Amino acid sequence: IANGFDFASVLVKTREGRPIKIENNTMAATNGSANARVNASVLGLYDSLRIQSPKKGDATISWTDFDVDTTKKLVDIAATNKDIVLLTQTFASPSTSKLISEFKEKYGNVRHVVYDSVSESAALDAYQAKYGERGLANYNFEKATTIVSVGADFLGDWQGGGFDSGYSKNRIPQNGKMSRHIQFESNMSLTGANADKRVPLTPSQQKIALAKLYSYVVGGSVSGSLPENIEEAVKKAASQLKKAGSNGLVVTGLQDVNAQTVALEINEYLRASAFDKATPIKTRQGSDQEVMTLIADMKAGKVGAIIMSGVNPLYTLANASDFSEGLKNTDVSIAFSLKEDETSSEAQIIAAAPHYLESWGDVEIKKGHYALTQPAI
Repeated sequence: IANGFDFASVLVKTREGRPIKIENNTMAATNGSANARVNASVLGLYDSLRIQSPKKGDATISWTDFDVDTTKKLVDIAATNKDIVLLTQTFASPSTSKLISEFKEKYGNVRHVVYDSVSESAALDAYQAKYGERGLANYNFEKATTIVSVGADFLGDWQGGGFDSGYSKNRIPQNGKMSRHIQFESNMSLTGANADKRVPLTPSQQKIALAKLYSYVVGGSVSGSLPENIEEAVKKAASQLKKAGSNGLVVTGLQDVNAQTVALEINEYLRASAFDKATPIKTRQGSDQEVMTLIADMKAGKVGAIIMSGVNPLYTLANASDFSEGLKNTDVSIAFSLKEDETSSEAQIIAAAPHYLESWGDVEIKKGHYALTQPAI
């Protein structure tokens, strides 16, 4: 399933044709574990505030009228120099990507901007710059005997989650051995609570610690200083990583392209067997830079139409007021939404969107790993 933010392989328990419970699909090859939000997502199907049909302003309209009105406006805008923008969540869906490509071919001046409310743009930018593909690094913690994390809560829902099962398999002692986990972090997290050694440090010190870890493992010098106890912890972590070699792994949750690049470089140097370059995770595709550019273009009147799906930027964006101002300068605004939320209420037209439990679809959670979704009602 893909419920706006969370992607997971699930089984749906139904009674008399009604979904009542979301279960983990442990038979799935990819991310067969559901978090609390996924478990609760069945409630959205029965939300009494869901809109039942398209609305233009306060008036309910038919789907026929919606199609005719929208098509005419898009054709008119396509004849101008203004852009038609699709602002969507990450769909990670091959068939949806094909539909968007066909939409671009039909109207020509179409731009697709992907916006993730919880952004992983820095990690995506770093991975794309190094490996030429937009995705998130895929880690199998089961293959790591020494794990160093700098601000990554990978036992929570870091980068979409799903890493806890692999991690737990190596935390059971076998022949007197188990994986060693060192956590550098500023906030108290579930991952830090499970670490063999947790090193608390400030947010600014995290970047320096990661850079120094790189210098001790790979080589080179780094400016900046750390308190003696943290410096010593970094040196010991580096020593254990070098000893582990290909069984070592470094991850970071720092929202910084340089920091994400450093983590990739360390894993590349170690030839980390837990890092699988062949199957990047596709469930985040958003770009902070493209979203900021879109807002500037909207405010400048360069956008003729914006079609939104699976996003609520007036609620989730830090600069929501700028987006609202840009929306007023856009000739046509359409929001596909389950209900009248902050963004769809400001759009000229709301198109009633289906819940994932009543939808057909497909998904590519990891590169080359395909799954189908079908209606459960």
